[in-house]
Amino acid sequence: MVDPSDQEQAPVSPGAAKTAAPAARGPIRRYLANFLKIRNEISPWEALIFGLLCVLAVFGVWWLVTAGEPHERILSPLKLASPAETFATFDSLWFDRALTRNIFASLRRVTFGFGLAAVVGIPIGVLCGCFSRVNAFFTPLTIFGRNIPIAALIPLTFSLFGIEERQKVMFIFIACVAFIVTDTARAISDVGSEYMDTAYTLGAKRRQVILKVLFPLALPSIFNSLRLLFGLAFGYIMLAEVLKFGNEAGGLGDIIITSQHRGPKEHITLVLLIIPIVAFGIDRLLYLVQKQLFPYRYGGAGVLQRIVTFCLNRWEDLKGLFWRRSPRTTSGETP
Repeated sequence: MVDPSDQEQAPVSPGAAKTAAPAARGPIRRYLANFLKIRNEISPWEALIFGLLCVLAVFGVWWLVTAGEPHERILSPLKLASPAETFATFDSLWFDRALTRNIFASLRRVTFGFGLAAVVGIPIGVLCGCFSRVNAFFTPLTIFGRNIPIAALIPLTFSLFGIEERQKVMFIFIACVAFIVTDTARAISDVGSEYMDTAYTLGAKRRQVILKVLFPLALPSIFNSLRLLFGLAFGYIMLAEVLKFGNEAGGLGDIIITSQHRGPKEHITLVLLIIPIVAFGIDRLLYLVQKQLFPYRYGGAGVLQRIVTFCLNRWEDLKGLFWRRSPRTTSGETP
């Protein structure tokens, strides 16, 4: 009987040893190696955990610089209140300052102003992306609109539209319309020319190429740009709400201005925390809509896309019932 210890072991190649080494690593070393990998994809749960760690780190620094008695703090209470002191004033912000009413007032102004900018900016952007001469015509306006300091629009809108609700809506419109035009034109220009060539080969007219080829293919990028710009517009509304008229809701910007002059200043910190929370919630809601409208691009179930497709098909059927095309005639025939 042969002893297994007497048998010669097969030589292990260096390549096999290298491939076996990572498997022998512990879970912590494997995670660290994966952690430092460039452009590594992570799971949604891991992204959520690291985001929460960032929030906890910020609140930890906030607590550290405001901990202890007022005379012992790194930052005095006159500059920054502690987290406990700040959140203790939330009741007065909610009830005395009518927080929810002011949030909805700001959202209403942003929605109307941004919606108007989209209604005007998207058609102009489509024309700019399709026709070079139209783009050259609007380029000075878009450059001006994208580079002018937003705060400089406040006295201009005051002089043109007064201090009522219309001024705040038009402020958002003027601040956003140039960005929408530029992003829409870029999305149209990024559509490959092979799609146009195919459409022309199949006999499509110029209007059909724009409405049924270029615009639908650019629509996911346009919607994504609108989603990101809406968060930017929500930040702009703070500048437009420096003044309020009569008994109207001043909005979140009015709360900040009033708290700066009359106090309590803890309300400023609370509003600055509430603004990104509301903006993030709206962004996530729009992202869910985006996934349902464009599942082939963003991986959603496509529920809204099927609804829109069904409505468009029914519209085409109705058009066929009420606007029938006259039959084509050959030469020498009468219709």
